[in-house]
Amino acid sequence: MPGSKHIIPHTVNPDLEQERHGASFRVDEFARWWHGGAAKLRFKRELEQEMFNDMTEHNTLLHYKSHEEISEIALRQSLEVAKKLRAMQQRINPGGNDIWPKLYSAAAVWGAMPGGNPFGVHFVMMVEAIKTQGTDEQWERFGKRAENFEICGTYAQTELGHGSFLRGLETRADYDRATGEFVLNTPKLSAYKWWPGGLGHCSNYCLLVAQLYIDDEPKGLQMFFVQLRDEETHMPLPGIDIGEIGHKRGFYGVSNGFLGLKNVRIPRTNMLMRNAKVQPDGTFVKSPASVLTYFTMVMMRCVVTRDNATLLAMAATIATRYSAVRRQSPINPNEREPQIMDHVTQQLKLFPEIANAIAYQLSANKLWSLYHETYVDIERGDFTRLPELHNLSCVMKALCTADCNVGAERLRLACGGHGYLTSANMHLIVSSAAAACSYEGENTVLLLQVGRFLMKSWRAATEGKPLTPTASYLRGPARGETFGKWTGEWANIVAAIEYAAANKVRLAFESMSQRLAQGQTDAEAANGTGIELTQAAELHGRSFVAATFLAYATGPTASERSAALNRVLERLLELYLVHTALRHLSDILQCISLSDAELRSLQTRLESVLKKIRPDAVAIVDGFDFHDRCLSSALGSYDGNVYERLFDLAKQSPLNQEPVPKSFHKVLKPFLKSNL
Repeated sequence: MPGSKHIIPHTVNPDLEQERHGASFRVDEFARWWHGGAAKLRFKRELEQEMFNDMTEHNTLLHYKSHEEISEIALRQSLEVAKKLRAMQQRINPGGNDIWPKLYSAAAVWGAMPGGNPFGVHFVMMVEAIKTQGTDEQWERFGKRAENFEICGTYAQTELGHGSFLRGLETRADYDRATGEFVLNTPKLSAYKWWPGGLGHCSNYCLLVAQLYIDDEPKGLQMFFVQLRDEETHMPLPGIDIGEIGHKRGFYGVSNGFLGLKNVRIPRTNMLMRNAKVQPDGTFVKSPASVLTYFTMVMMRCVVTRDNATLLAMAATIATRYSAVRRQSPINPNEREPQIMDHVTQQLKLFPEIANAIAYQLSANKLWSLYHETYVDIERGDFTRLPELHNLSCVMKALCTADCNVGAERLRLACGGHGYLTSANMHLIVSSAAAACSYEGENTVLLLQVGRFLMKSWRAATEGKPLTPTASYLRGPARGETFGKWTGEWANIVAAIEYAAANKVRLAFESMSQRLAQGQTDAEAANGTGIELTQAAELHGRSFVAATFLAYATGPTASERSAALNRVLERLLELYLVHTALRHLSDILQCISLSDAELRSLQTRLESVLKKIRPDAVAIVDGFDFHDRCLSSALGSYDGNVYERLFDLAKQSPLNQEPVPKSFHKVLKPFLKSNL
């Protein structure tokens, strides 16, 4: 039988090679555009070389390890990545933080930590929250220690009994003015912290989110810096009940944990007090904007949106390359089996997800720009942009993760039976996307929040009051303006999606108003209108993504790209807009008239653009420039040697290391020889 690695050719699969030669644009130009310029692309590749050059074992072989082994491997690999990033920082930009710790959770290093990073939350959430929510003194006292990785921690918010409903959190922090301390308790089992990454066995501190009480009066959620374990022995401190929550579908080595507290005392100065404050005498000073308490979560929703766009692009790369290599089912009898990507039904599985990944990445870029602008405003005491950022981050997180989850699973199915193998690595991408639908705000809850924002916006529009920029499309419909004529041009389709969104907002507003008129409370009316609120929020988000894609593809920056690259991006824009219009056709037809010919035209355009994208599909996903170690997929490697890689990894299964497994002699043979 064939041996192991020598069966993998050193050449590229001829079908993939032909696809690349037939592309209509330069892949390197796409890659430079996608990664923000030549310098950033070069650095990303240098970073990948630094991270992966000494890794030899295929990442998917991790799945043969035990839970305990995976946890230790994840710990070792995450610390190895930390060391490499620190060394790069020292070599390239001593004293800076643009490499370490900024890139510790970047997509370019994911492949170096296949079990997950138990310290991701430490840097992305805990350190960031101390920096933005703590005072300068607190940053000097414990923020810098966290940033320097002298201590390890997490952000402990979610509880066993409460997740997205933050006001329902039960962990208490009671102020004892006699000692100047907060007394921390999880008064019952449902109050236990549950899920924080790294909390299980990789944190000796945490940033605890708890309900503040002064003289038994609630003052709202605040954040408290709490030591959990001894820095030398790692033993839990008195009053601390801590551990890991168990095995999950993904993030195997992240050490998600639980935490209970019983009369744990911390100094008053361990409450983060850049905004809200507790004075020594117990006087409470409110934050200038209550949503600032949740600003770290707003930032995380921006992160989640960007990361899930990347996950979808990864899944699209694997499925597209595989679809160029896999041959099956002749279209015409007696002809050679075609590449499965030649089947138009396969194209419909693949190409819209490529377009979705690009649309969400561009939207994430715009979301990040708004985040940084809002952060600067807040530093100056200006909170006017905060509501818009909060609601935009909610809807983008909800839509991007939901679409990535469904899209990645569709792409896994597009790989047929081989997509079910762990060596395809599609399962891990799907699991990561599925998890993102729940963490940092459950998607339906987020859409309901956005729906309520839209109700306020619609009322403001009808009263002629100012609207936030992303809700400005409501102004015309609220004044009774009609859509006008359907032309099917790109800007016209975006306007139609916005008009349909405005119509959904109007219908939800009228339904809620009717319920209120019937005597229902605000909460009852909102609950009863929940379906319409989520539908309105979804279309609101889609209108933002569509408008953003149109602006990026056809706006001023188009002059910086070649005509060939612009042509490809415009085809992807056409696919995104037509596909979105078809998905929401019933919503559009509720308020805009389209003739039979215009409806048929959308289907014709869909099929036409799929055909135009087909010759460039492999080159487009090549332009995402994913390292093979990042994809970790036998189906999606750059060389396209699918069958050889599948067989090579199968041969490395522990069950194939001996011709006869021990279980035959222990279990199967005695049964076969027994007399039943």
